[in-house]
Amino acid sequence: MIGRLHHVVIDCPDPHGLAAFYSELIGLPVTYRSDDWVVIAENDSTSGLAFQLANDHRPPRWPDPDHPQQYHLDVMVDDIDASTSAVLSLGAKRLAGKGSGSHVYADPAGHPFCLIPRPGWATPIHST
Repeated sequence: MIGRLHHVVIDCPDPHGLAAFYSELIGLPVTYRSDDWVVIAENDSTSGLAFQLANDHRPPRWPDPDHPQQYHLDVMVDDIDASTSAVLSLGAKRLAGKGSGSHVYADPAGHPFCLIPRPGWATPIHST
């Protein structure tokens, strides 16, 4: 091993807004912020997602290969229907996908992400 992953950095036109979106989506708090950089992570000494200001950001166009997705996140959820409503209320937009079971969305900056059903081997997302 040469190193350890620190942050996945996502370019966007509004780091504060996109960090708030993902903070709500995956339940990680904002642990650092400046004018052009925001981090969400478990705490201020763990790795997480970072959102960096990119004034010339051009969002991908799903599924247009001339405007590729750049990256995408798979977000594991307990209940697809409830999660769909929740991400749409946060400002996500549903994207066309292959098949009726597609759960592909765009975040507020246009980056695609997928909601995937929690596999049986994974612990529940929400314990009651």
